[in-house]
Amino acid sequence: MDTYKVRVATGNFLLAGTFSSISITLVGTHEESDKKSLDNWGKDFNPEAVEEFKLCCGCWLGDIILVRLHKEPYSFYPTDNWYCSFVEVISPQGQTYRFPCYQWVEGYRTLELREGKGRGLLAGDRRGSTLPPVHLCGEERGAPFVIVGGRNGHPHPKPPPPGGSHMSLCPPRKVELRLKGFLSCTDSWVKLDDINKVFCFNKTLITEYVQVHWREDTFFGYQFLNGVHPVVIRRGTELPCNFPVMPAMVASFLGESTSLQDELEKGNIFLADYKILEGVPANTINGYQQYIAAPLCLLHLQPSGELVPIAIQLSQCPGPDSPIFLPSDSEWDWILAKTWVRYADVLVHEAVSHLLLTHLINEAFVLATLRQLPMCHPLFKLLLPHTRYTLHINVVARTRLLRRRGNLERSMGSGIEGTKVLMAKGMSCLSYASLCFPDDIEERGVDCIPNYYYRDDGLKIWLAIESFVSGIIRHYYRSDAHVLADCELQAWADEIFHEGFLGNEASGFPSSLQSIPELIKYLTMWIYCCSARHAALNNGQYELGAWMPNFPGSMRNPPPQAKGTTSLENYLDTIPEVNSTSIAIYTLWVLCCEPGDSRSLGTYPDEHFIEEEPKQLIAAFQGRLAQISQEIQERNKSLPIPYRYLDPHHIENSTSI
Repeated sequence: MDTYKVRVATGNFLLAGTFSSISITLVGTHEESDKKSLDNWGKDFNPEAVEEFKLCCGCWLGDIILVRLHKEPYSFYPTDNWYCSFVEVISPQGQTYRFPCYQWVEGYRTLELREGKGRGLLAGDRRGSTLPPVHLCGEERGAPFVIVGGRNGHPHPKPPPPGGSHMSLCPPRKVELRLKGFLSCTDSWVKLDDINKVFCFNKTLITEYVQVHWREDTFFGYQFLNGVHPVVIRRGTELPCNFPVMPAMVASFLGESTSLQDELEKGNIFLADYKILEGVPANTINGYQQYIAAPLCLLHLQPSGELVPIAIQLSQCPGPDSPIFLPSDSEWDWILAKTWVRYADVLVHEAVSHLLLTHLINEAFVLATLRQLPMCHPLFKLLLPHTRYTLHINVVARTRLLRRRGNLERSMGSGIEGTKVLMAKGMSCLSYASLCFPDDIEERGVDCIPNYYYRDDGLKIWLAIESFVSGIIRHYYRSDAHVLADCELQAWADEIFHEGFLGNEASGFPSSLQSIPELIKYLTMWIYCCSARHAALNNGQYELGAWMPNFPGSMRNPPPQAKGTTSLENYLDTIPEVNSTSIAIYTLWVLCCEPGDSRSLGTYPDEHFIEEEPKQLIAAFQGRLAQISQEIQERNKSLPIPYRYLDPHHIENSTSI
């Protein structure tokens, strides 16, 4: 008679325990045990408990490669959910086998767990090959917002549970706005200072800085580098043919002893081109037509290292009705021209860079991970922490923000239909290089521009992720042949290519992964995008957008067709009115609220990896991130505007807000 010890760990949070009856079956390489009840004296499976049970078997089972947990009714107790962290089995010979779980076991069911060591899966040791593959849908893996059963067997979202705490839409803030009368007022702002009354108790040093400096050309240029959309500008080697800026127009803004051509050759001229907005249908808000422009903005890198705008054209078609605005124009002409550029930037940022290229693209990766990779696969263990809450938050966004008469339709000039068109355009021109941080920096020609903290911090984080991923991949994959032979990995990559990137070969995204370096780059890209890239594009929205003229969501008059026509009164009649301003600022505040149980980049409380080397790699990754965080905090002490959006301490592990 052989005796096995079984340890079962329950999660360390409220309601993680269960009153259900739990039994276990051990599956070894030689034999399979009978189903055994796990029952000690008193109540078992309490939160935070690690409980030990003894199982007597009639024979030696061999190496334990799988356990089955059976959750069944007990007495008169109603059904409940149980969070199992892990199961450990100790053989009569003292060999320990660990089975990571870290998921909710809902209702009454049987859950199969594979042994946690991943090397045999890839290195030719297929001792478990006689077992059926254990592929679980998202609901069984602790992602209860996706279920199988959609069209063609694809997962589809089910609504989040009522009263869920994660990203609630903060009713107290909405009540505050109602009590102030802002949500029902469709008038223009009487004066700019009145915008201060929206969330006057939610100010930060940066919101106050923006209110003071928003009109300044230097702050306008700064936001292309370190704002919430620092991925737009490109170095110009020549001017676009549809942007006929004459050298004499801008000569006085470039300084003495230089010219526009000289500055182009030196690499000091940059372009922000919003051609993607051309033809996007505009929304109707409060019964009034809104307007969208597709501006071009020319910027100059001054000897001081500051980036400033020197010319703005508010359409893609030059001509008498599309003047080129200059810093020397009247005050409100120039401010309005810059506001149109900021508005264009907001539309592209929210629809393409933020919603499409973080939330929705990441959803494709999450679903492929849950559908194609078994729990014992090293890539599943590596990627699972970076899927946390992504499906949930996307369902919440669709059902509460993107619905008809939702916040987007009530405050954004593009509305629902325009946003769809804009995302389709963004998808058609998406490239693999644009999501690979070093490639994007090089391709846009911004590798040498000074004071570009997004680039500096982002590159450090990319390299830290790359080093960590490289260590994990090279531990499990010994050669390119092992990558090619991993059918689960290849199915994962193929699904992402066809479902996420629509099979677009011109995009450069791989449909299969041929080598270790290719795999490392691809995984680094995704982990970076769902964590650091999302943080850079999301976390500063409220601080930089609470002062609405710096972050307008709509424009109520068409772009000016002549100079000298803009006054403060005209400006106030063009920017968003009171209620749409309030809805937009409220939404930005919600989007930047940290979840109550946030996990910063590199935080892995669930031990999916049980081998020593991956644990050491995780520790080294965490140490490097802590070092980067310290470097950023030291630098920020001397900056008038601290750039902290890529401080690892403020980066979520996943797209979770």
